Amino acid sequence: MVTFTVPGQLRRVIRSHQETTYKALFNTSSATLKTLSADEKYIGGDLPGFFGVLHTWGRQLEYHPHIHYIIPGGSFDKESGLWRSSRIDFYLPIWALSKMFREKFKSAMIKAGLYDQINPVVWKLDWNVNCQAVGNSQGSLKYLAPYVFKVAISDNRIIKSENRRVYFRYKKQKSSRWRTMSLEVMEFIRRYLQHVLPTGFMKIRYYGFLGSGSSLSLDNIRAAIERSLDYFVKEQPSPERKENRYPYCPHCKGKLKFWYKLNACEIWNPG
Repeated sequence: MVTFTVPGQLRRVIRSHQETTYKALFNTSSATLKTLSADEKYIGGDLPGFFGVLHTWGRQLEYHPHIHYIIPGGSFDKESGLWRSSRIDFYLPIWALSKMFREKFKSAMIKAGLYDQINPVVWKLDWNVNCQAVGNSQGSLKYLAPYVFKVAISDNRIIKSENRRVYFRYKKQKSSRWRTMSLEVMEFIRRYLQHVLPTGFMKIRYYGFLGSGSSLSLDNIRAAIERSLDYFVKEQPSPERKENRYPYCPHCKGKLKFWYKLNACEIWNPG
């Protein structure tokens, strides 16, 4: 799973121009993955397949836009028709992802006419991109599922509304203990509404061989992966039957028999 996050100094501009900047987040992060996966230094396949989910809220409803991608460990090479596997514990280097993502997003902001609204210090920071192996991805899918169909906060987390304050539960990161937070009612509404997406905006997007426009079927991809991992059972040729050969006397060609005495071996030639 690869997660692309933007610096805090960018969040105000992104929130004020959501449709443009969210689209730029998807375009620049996906282009970064495609470009680096095609590099022979890393994977060497020009057709990866992945999907991303836009997530904008934190546990306390603060504004924190980022995109989670789930990616199979490798990429398809269209020229050779082979599957190029990545390492089991490594997909792409974080420093290369971060630097390329930052430069591509900068170009997108210039093209969109938003560059002058952004604090210049943003382009000097190291952007945060997280890349980690997650096994068979079942845990990641379970983690991302609530972001697909649910909103920033569910009803069962809201404890009560009293004296113009809303009380709700949350957990800190890497903690299983529930905590309680209260917000003034208008502040609660403000935090909630900033996570409402622009009308018609798609928060889940598919790319490469997982995209709807891919000319390569998933069956072909699976077959290429199986070939690369040598999953096919190869038909072994049946061993040739060899005629039993007995030792013969080099002089008379008679069959030799072995007689054992103690630890010595005597050869008796019946001919």
